[in-house]
Amino acid sequence: DFTEMMRALGYPRLISMENFHTPNFSLVSEVLLWLVRRYEPQTDIPPDVETEQDRVFFIKAVAQFMATKAHIKLNTKKLYQADGYAVKELLKVTSVLYGAMSTKGVEQAELSEEDSSKFKFDLGSKITDLKAARQLASEITSRGASLYDLLGKEVELREARAESIARPLEINEAEKAVKIAIDSVLEQVQKTKDMLNNVALDEASLEAKIEKRKVELERSQKRLETLQSVRPAFMDEYEKVEEQLQKQYSSYLEKFRNLTYLEQLLDNDRQTEQEMLEEAANLMRLMQSRLKEEEQNLLESGGSDDSEVEAGEEEGSGSEEERAQGGKQRGATAALLKGTA
Repeated sequence: DFTEMMRALGYPRLISMENFHTPNFSLVSEVLLWLVRRYEPQTDIPPDVETEQDRVFFIKAVAQFMATKAHIKLNTKKLYQADGYAVKELLKVTSVLYGAMSTKGVEQAELSEEDSSKFKFDLGSKITDLKAARQLASEITSRGASLYDLLGKEVELREARAESIARPLEINEAEKAVKIAIDSVLEQVQKTKDMLNNVALDEASLEAKIEKRKVELERSQKRLETLQSVRPAFMDEYEKVEEQLQKQYSSYLEKFRNLTYLEQLLDNDRQTEQEMLEEAANLMRLMQSRLKEEEQNLLESGGSDDSEVEAGEEEGSGSEEERAQGGKQRGATAALLKGTA
């Protein structure tokens, strides 16, 4: 809004809000001087803003001019900052000038429209007149109703009005009221003067604060330089302890790596041992199943031999051979059981 208003007022330079991201007192002073001269071309405010005192005097002169001539109260602190807060104060002056220019342009446009519409028939104006007539008719009816109600109360109010008129006017009370009004106006004037005088006090306090900050900054810089130049007494011991700590840390890392490696090897050995045990258990189950099958076969073969002995003793030679074979099978089974165990 500020840039558009300045462009509409005819400021010769282009202004953007990026110019006020950082303090830019030269631009603010230029804009203020241009606005003051636009408001009153015959002003004699000095444009010098090179030193700090000149800037303070310039801001004070502009604030007094706007307060006395245009009745616009400006915040001198924000103007002196010359950043985004100063734009809000500049906007107060530009809005007044822009409003005056816009009202003047509207009046000229209305005059030109009246001159051009003397010999023309404008239907739009008739529609607006019709709307205005309707609004006036509604206001007349509402005012008539309120007037009728008030006239109905006239009988009651007549006596009170007569009593108030008959009452004598007390000059002392009127004088007191006038004196109170005069005192209030004088008090407001005194407050305004005090505010203007306080600008100088604020300026002095700001200068004192600035000097105090400068002294504190210099003291802090000197202290920093001394701290950087002086070596602490315990620094040698600290460096030795730091070296020892670094060595201990390196040894700790080495031992930790070795321990991790050994734990990994132990886990691998346990895993292989578990696998071997499982394989042995499986082998035992397999051998037990085979032994059961062989025993069952032996029992079946033994039952058939007993039946042959009971049937006849003539085949003695054949039975002896079978007995020898059975003995051999029993010996193989015993050896197999021994090896499995």
